[in-house]
Amino acid sequence: FFPCREQPIFSTRAHVFQIDPATKRNWIPASKHALTVSYFYDATRNVYRIISVGGTKAIINSTITPNMTFTKTSQKFGQWADSRANTVYGLGFASEQHLSQFAEKFQEVKEAARLAREKSQDKTELTNPALNITSHQVLPSPIISSNGPGEDKLFRSQSADVEITTEKERLKKMLSEGSVSEVQWEAEFFSLQDNNNKLVAALHEANANVDQWKKQLAAYQEETESLRQRVAELESQGAHDSSSDNNKEELSQTLEELELLIKAKDEEIQMLKSQRCGRWEAEGEREETLQKLQELEARNAELEQRLRLAEQSLAESLAEREKLHHEVTKVAEIMDVKVFELSELRQGLAKLVES
Repeated sequence: FFPCREQPIFSTRAHVFQIDPATKRNWIPASKHALTVSYFYDATRNVYRIISVGGTKAIINSTITPNMTFTKTSQKFGQWADSRANTVYGLGFASEQHLSQFAEKFQEVKEAARLAREKSQDKTELTNPALNITSHQVLPSPIISSNGPGEDKLFRSQSADVEITTEKERLKKMLSEGSVSEVQWEAEFFSLQDNNNKLVAALHEANANVDQWKKQLAAYQEETESLRQRVAELESQGAHDSSSDNNKEELSQTLEELELLIKAKDEEIQMLKSQRCGRWEAEGEREETLQKLQELEARNAELEQRLRLAEQSLAESLAEREKLHHEVTKVAEIMDVKVFELSELRQGLAKLVES
């Protein structure tokens, strides 16, 4: 595979793949490990080849032509089509830098192959017998100059030279147009094939995104259902809280009544205290008044204790109500955000289905 007349001009390591001939879509690995891939130059035939050997078998033996194109399909993978081998080669590199070096060398070798082909075509045209048209093969011009036989002879020689040059230019143009047309058709073919591969990859990615969005949508629906259940529980707690509000109103009314009673008792105590000075004559009456006063003071202390307990209970009820209100507000905000995200997700799915 490596004749002595061929010299390696660039080598690298890469994983080698070939396109599946059956599907023309899937890649088939040529080996389990990375192989050495080299550019070779045949000075005798003036051609460039890409060669890679696995064991005793040539994995790649591709002659570079000007109409070949090396395409980077990812950061570490590139490919080119070989119409002579009727296959597409793919190379997976260890880094983006190795891929760039190989692609740059491919472009250089491709340009060198183009120059070699042009030189070969020029030599072919110069040595082609069809282009070596002699003057005796050209019909004499029917136009005769009025200046004499000598001038007529000169006119015919110039006409023959013009026809020879015109024939050469016409053949050169035909060869050039045929080569350009071939390059354009092959370039268009590989461009369409590359676009097709990109569309297939985009379709697979879109299908994967649809599956992911469906899973996300199911998760959002499940979370929304749990939030709805939570809201229902909070609403039931809110209904219970309304009964607590009624109890709070009753407690407030009781507090007001107790405060009025305490105020009345205080007035009665003050009145008894003012009357106590004028009732010292009757001892029994005095003792009864003192006992009544003590009872009133004990009753006053008891009412004050009840008032403190009622105020503490009211404060706890208000704190619990505020906590429940804050929790309901927070859950409502979360539900609004989830409903908005769910709406956007549905719109995205609708657009994707339409596309």
